[in-house]
Amino acid sequence: MGRPFRVFRSLDEVPPDFGPSALTIGNFDGVHAAHRRILRRVRQVAGERGLAPSVLTFHPHPTKVVAPARAPRLMTSPEQRCALMRAEGIRQVLILPFDRDVAQLSPQQFVEHVLVGKLGVRAVLVGHDFRFGHKQAGNVQVLEELGGQYGFTTEVLGAVTLRGRLVSSTTLRHLIDKGRVSQAARLLERPYALEGEVVAGHGVGSRQTVPTLNLAPHTEVLPATGVYVTRTQDLDDGRAWPSITNVGYRPTFHADGDDGKVSIESFLLEPLEGPTPRRIRVEFLWRVREERKFPDAQTLKSQILRDAARAQAYFRRLKKWTNRPVLPVDSMT
Repeated sequence: MGRPFRVFRSLDEVPPDFGPSALTIGNFDGVHAAHRRILRRVRQVAGERGLAPSVLTFHPHPTKVVAPARAPRLMTSPEQRCALMRAEGIRQVLILPFDRDVAQLSPQQFVEHVLVGKLGVRAVLVGHDFRFGHKQAGNVQVLEELGGQYGFTTEVLGAVTLRGRLVSSTTLRHLIDKGRVSQAARLLERPYALEGEVVAGHGVGSRQTVPTLNLAPHTEVLPATGVYVTRTQDLDDGRAWPSITNVGYRPTFHADGDDGKVSIESFLLEPLEGPTPRRIRVEFLWRVREERKFPDAQTLKSQILRDAARAQAYFRRLKKWTNRPVLPVDSMT
């Protein structure tokens, strides 16, 4: 029986049996197709050589420490990243707290004290643009040289493109910012999703339009304001529903006391049948339209019902793909 999945949140937590390991290193925000390629190769190398398939990632993002003004907004929490890595066959993850002490480590110190001394690496796999150590002084060539010195192999994987588009976290943030969630899903190899707690809304929906689940997301990258076909899942018991979700500022009811924050409200297309979820995941499949202001609640309700009908048509199309995973459709022509 294999070792259970393990997550460690400091070097002090790492046990002696972490190694010997096949390891990849990076931020892995989004865990997109290029990341998955590396993770699958780590699993393959680990299997061939009898090593533990492992990941070293960081929290907070290193840029938040060394150059806060340039720090990217994150698409995934550490917990989401770990879950996605586990699904790719990774067996253990170290989420290394990135602080000034870590930032000061030279490439050789990082390899000697962290990779070899703590993680017992025998194989290290990284992307072609990998940099590490103080002021990013180390690159893949330096890593290969240190591998020869400290007894591990280094494998460098090239860039990944899909339909002529470079797969990167930066590209994905741009697509999601623009609401192009179906294109983002192809680069992610899964729908873009937000997770978090269900919070109380303003009560307007249940009284005047349609009842919704209001999400307080854990991550920082939100789809552009608008209405989306989505799937909503209860993170505690696995229940799932087709849904329609509005991301925006609720302009029709703004005068009712909104605080100016973006709201994420999902209307379920099937009965709830059970307790209201405490924590949900909302997967964004296709953007229906922009958010807009309506003259009154009844007009808004009518539009929501039209949006729901379009969403139901979307899901009917997906059901025709009986032997394929449910991935977003590019258009509703």
